[in-house]
Amino acid sequence: MRMRFLGSTSEAGACPTLYETDRGTIVVQGLQVTDAEALADLRDVLDGETAVEVPRELITEIARRVLSDDPATAFQPGEPSPSATG
Repeated sequence: MRMRFLGSTSEAGACPTLYETDRGTIVVQGLQVTDAEALADLRDVLDGETAVEVPRELITEIARRVLSDDPATAFQPGEPSPSATG
């Protein structure tokens, strides 16, 4: 799988950050939710899954760009892409 940086609301490339994959999915990089009460609210968590907190404004801004149907914003195979770095 390859990923392309979409955006972040953090300074200096820190978390939280969103990436688009060449599989048509979005990868979320951010701080893991560790609050026991919040984790108890999750449903059907499979082995290997975790919860990550992301600001609403990051999701909406990236959704506007990705869903704009602008080919310039879509993932291009072979395009250089950073890997996720907590």
